[in-house]
Amino acid sequence: MHDKPRKSKELLVLQSLHPRMNLSLEEKQHLENLEKGYHGEIAFYHQLKEYPLKHQLTLYDLLLISNKTEFQLDSLLIRKNKIYLLEIKNFEGDFYIQQDKWYAASTGKEIRNPLLQLTRSEFLLRHLLQQWGYNFSIEPYIIFINPEFTLYQAPLHQPFIFRSQLNRFLKKLQASDIATTQKEKALTQKLVSHHREHSSNERLPQYEYEQLEKGMVCSCCQNFLTAITFHTLFCKNCHREINAETAVIENIAEFHLLFPERKITTKAIYEWCGRILPKKTIRRILAKNLTFVDRGGFSYYLLKN
Repeated sequence: MHDKPRKSKELLVLQSLHPRMNLSLEEKQHLENLEKGYHGEIAFYHQLKEYPLKHQLTLYDLLLISNKTEFQLDSLLIRKNKIYLLEIKNFEGDFYIQQDKWYAASTGKEIRNPLLQLTRSEFLLRHLLQQWGYNFSIEPYIIFINPEFTLYQAPLHQPFIFRSQLNRFLKKLQASDIATTQKEKALTQKLVSHHREHSSNERLPQYEYEQLEKGMVCSCCQNFLTAITFHTLFCKNCHREINAETAVIENIAEFHLLFPERKITTKAIYEWCGRILPKKTIRRILAKNLTFVDRGGFSYYLLKN
């Protein structure tokens, strides 16, 4: 857990709702920003894999509370008595800094200064470590992961690592790899145990079961699938043939994500999947992959851990 970037519940819900209802322009923009941020974290994850750090502990996507304040950490590298706090930004295009304010060069529009977020995260993390009795130094950086990003008028000696500098930064970490102790391992476990699954700042649209379009959605492009046979589905958008069982399981997970209070039954999943597969096929897939709870006429299935 937390050994690689994960999609937040907010991102998963918005991705599930997008093909099934009309999102507002603001909601679509928020979804695009969340997806871009996730792709940036994945890009950094793969880059880090090219420079394996045998003796450092790495955590991704922690949501914590410190000083009664919620904060999120993209990535932590924990080594002996030191934590690298890494904020991953997937900005694309030209930006500039003027009087400590950040602007998009294409529009002149001011954007949120990522240094403020980094400073806030560092302060809250340090407060949390002190509360737990850990005396680690924190070295914070903003990783600009996108090679198509340019920042003009950037002051020297700022905690910035641009894409062209990332390999050198990781090589430096690799060269100074230091064995961790039980203290670092204990801190890692404590951080994970205090992770919160749901953010109080989630921005989700209101939705009802009846208003959502039913059908089976392609996991790659979020377009609706059509049935070729009882065992094979087809996506007309990305031209993929998809195993029906795989698609049904994915759509069961989506159903449970959006409506956790609803029972998973053959009838419910048959309807959720747009009735494009026979009920007996749905029942077979449920029986094979989920746990059956026998309640007579009110029987249902549970997802396996």
